[in-house]
Amino acid sequence: MADLRKPENRELVEKLVKKRDWDALRTLTESWPMPELADLLGDLPRRAGVLLFRSLPKMVAAEVFSLLERSSRDAFLKDLTDEETRVLLAGLRPDDRTALLEELPDRVRQGLLSLLGPADQAEARTLLGYPEDSAGRLMTPDYVAVRPDWTIGQTIAHIRRMGRDSETVDAIYVTDASWKLLGVISLRQVVLAEPAETVAGLMVSAVVSVSVFDDREAVALSMERYDLYVLPVVDAGDVLVGIVTADDILDVAVEEATEDIQKAAAVAPLEIGLKEASPLLLYRKRVLWLIALVLVNTVSGGIMARFETTIAALVPLVFFLPLLIDSGGNAGSQSATLMVRALAVGDIRMNDWAQLLLKETGVSAALGLTTGLCAWGLGVWRGGFTLGLVVGLSMFLVVVLGSMIGVGVPLLLKKLRLDPATASSPLITTVIDVAGVLLYFSVATLLLKI
Repeated sequence: MADLRKPENRELVEKLVKKRDWDALRTLTESWPMPELADLLGDLPRRAGVLLFRSLPKMVAAEVFSLLERSSRDAFLKDLTDEETRVLLAGLRPDDRTALLEELPDRVRQGLLSLLGPADQAEARTLLGYPEDSAGRLMTPDYVAVRPDWTIGQTIAHIRRMGRDSETVDAIYVTDASWKLLGVISLRQVVLAEPAETVAGLMVSAVVSVSVFDDREAVALSMERYDLYVLPVVDAGDVLVGIVTADDILDVAVEEATEDIQKAAAVAPLEIGLKEASPLLLYRKRVLWLIALVLVNTVSGGIMARFETTIAALVPLVFFLPLLIDSGGNAGSQSATLMVRALAVGDIRMNDWAQLLLKETGVSAALGLTTGLCAWGLGVWRGGFTLGLVVGLSMFLVVVLGSMIGVGVPLLLKKLRLDPATASSPLITTVIDVAGVLLYFSVATLLLKI
């Protein structure tokens, strides 16, 4: 198999495209892995990529198209004829087609939907009708279902007829005549069972399922918790309407983790990859947060101005200000990161808040005492016992306060049904900076009796 990472192989592809030697191209690329072929199409000059794409077999083209980056997909759609686009859309799996259509503007989406046949169009509109980021948007209606009174012989014959168009046949679901989900049977059980046995005698009734309206993060957590590679999706009446497979969940996990990381860095989530993002888009996604943080930080300057007399009485106080607010911000960022991740993966729930706050109080007190002793020693060395006492006590209080804010803010956001990842490190740090400045100079004023 050719290695697409080698420049000579890519050059060969470009030469064959220029010569329009489609037979040679098909022979060369038919054994390549789909992801590598998608990378090749994205890297080739636009015209060469389109010509190569047109030379691919229909099913291969549809599979490769679903793996392309968003910008590459948009470029291909612009260059394909209506007939080529219709064939492409019809060849996509329902979940991949939904993922493509939901990213497009309404006008473009409606134009593409009009190219589909009545059955595919109805299916696409149904999936797009479910809430964004729900299991309904993620699922595919292509699955294999059997009846409980069927024999294994009947079941195998049915799998042979219907399995070609199914997303997977590893899990076969059992439904009644009204398609209500009753259980599940694995392909392994079917293959190993006697032909005369019935499905009812082998099926597992305690089947794990998700609602069509469940958030896709909840679907990912269910799949991870029960160690499944496919999940059935049901409506309010427990009617089986589709399945979600592990490949889709992996995509969801990557997207959600990326979004949380971006929010944690005070960047509005990017809907596309960094490579595809324009400088203007990156500017827009970052500038509002930076302006907001600048405005919040101005409060620190106002607080320092109010304690001008305290600073004038003991100038070395200013030397320890960066140390204190950075330590408080670091402690808060640690707590917030642990909390946001724990909430995201379902490790903790909202009714655990009292236990979590109590635990964090003890941990933050120990951390504050340790860092406070270090700060006390530095303060004594730089300015005597009184300065050491002010710095040490302030360090203890700032670390405890920062840790409690780091725990409390994500819990509060979760309670308000907002994304806890919004409790980003820059936001937490900025809030603690303001609180730390106020706390530090208040302690100094009190102990120095100014």
